Amino acid sequence: MSHTHSDTEPTPGATAPTATTVPATAPLPPTLRPRPAGARRNRPPSQQSGDPVVDCAVYVGGERQDVAPAEALRVARDRGGFVWLGLYEPTEEALTAIGELYGLHPLAVEDAVYAHQRPKLERYEDDALFMVLKTAKYAEHQELTASSEVVITGEIMVFLGTDHVITVRHGTHGELSRLRRDLEQQPELLCHGPAAVLYAIADHVVDDFVDVAQAVEDDVEEVETSVFSPARTDDSARIYQLKRELMQLRRAVGPLEIPLSTLVDRPLAVVPDAMRSYFRDVQDHALRTRDQVGSLDELLTSILQASLARTSLADNEDMRKISAWAGIIAVPTAIAGIYGMNFEHMPELGWRFGYPAALLVMFLACWLLHRGFKRSGWL
Repeated sequence: MSHTHSDTEPTPGATAPTATTVPATAPLPPTLRPRPAGARRNRPPSQQSGDPVVDCAVYVGGERQDVAPAEALRVARDRGGFVWLGLYEPTEEALTAIGELYGLHPLAVEDAVYAHQRPKLERYEDDALFMVLKTAKYAEHQELTASSEVVITGEIMVFLGTDHVITVRHGTHGELSRLRRDLEQQPELLCHGPAAVLYAIADHVVDDFVDVAQAVEDDVEEVETSVFSPARTDDSARIYQLKRELMQLRRAVGPLEIPLSTLVDRPLAVVPDAMRSYFRDVQDHALRTRDQVGSLDELLTSILQASLARTSLADNEDMRKISAWAGIIAVPTAIAGIYGMNFEHMPELGWRFGYPAALLVMFLACWLLHRGFKRSGWL
């Protein structure tokens, strides 16, 4: 979706005001007050004293330059580079202050603060993009149960401009520190500007999707083996739970098709043509993962139907066995009931061999019935 916000046209010959220009006398946002240059966090951001800044650096010609966050934007413009500012679950006040400094659109800032967004790509200006990515992680477990957590999700929001890229992360996983270090080993890629960071993040997220989908496929195979094993098991609750967890992955992977198609096919000022082939590769992986997840969901539906059918069949077998034994027991019960009525004039009551004859008749009748039920598969 494209959003443009311009109330008046610039006067010919006049210089258009820059949204990200901050007067020298403007107070610094609390999150960007000077810290020692090059300082990186060694502890989880959530354990820091409310500061959402995880890392900040300026990249010029593909090389990292450690600059205090308060000076990063000015240094990037002076040296013709770009800033990569990494944030973790910032407060509304902190991100609003950063948004004013970098000229971020208020609607995008609001989305980044409150999270729980659908994967999307928004263009608020010709040189400003906002992308939301869902992250996924496989929850390791010893055994899949009816309450197992299989897929853990989070979010990464990316603000992209000509001279900056700001990443906002939500969730307990999806850290970008290792990704940043790996990307810094590829200066030829970083030379393409902020779009290279967006590509690296998207590629990292989609690669995680591939790993999670493969791990979930192993769980699906385990459940499938259990359902079709000779042992009598009830796996319907486990299958249903797995389908619910798989739905989390579908919500993360499925909506990525349109944003990635936009990055590949539409001309965007902040995405060089040389980067389109990179995003096309990410798109290909995302589409294959989407198809894999869809196939797993269909397979789980079939397995669930098979499990219910097996349960129904087992119940029918139980009912047949119960009915067969009830029929067998009914014969001696009927004979004993008739001869237990103690009427005076009943056949063979005075016969010496009447009792053993009655027992023999009971035994033969029960044996014949048992043999018949056995042959018909009821026992």
